Amino acid sequence: MKTVGAAKFKQQCLSLLDHLDPEGLVVTKHGKPVARVVPYERGFAALIGSLQNKIRVEGYLLSTGAAWQANAQ
Repeated sequence: MKTVGAAKFKQQCLSLLDHLDPEGLVVTKHGKPVARVVPYERGFAALIGSLQNKIRVEGYLLSTGAAWQANAQ
């Protein structure tokens, strides 16, 4: 878990939040931990539809693209 001093956290708060690890970070004052910042857990409902209009499927989705004959011996 990453630690950061309170002064640095104050100066770089938005940047630190943008690059927050899943473990979060500990904010210290005079070398002693005073706060822990962890990412907010989003539910899976936020993922539903999040890729709409961002992915395009071309061709038949369940096909391997390989030609084969089931009756051939």
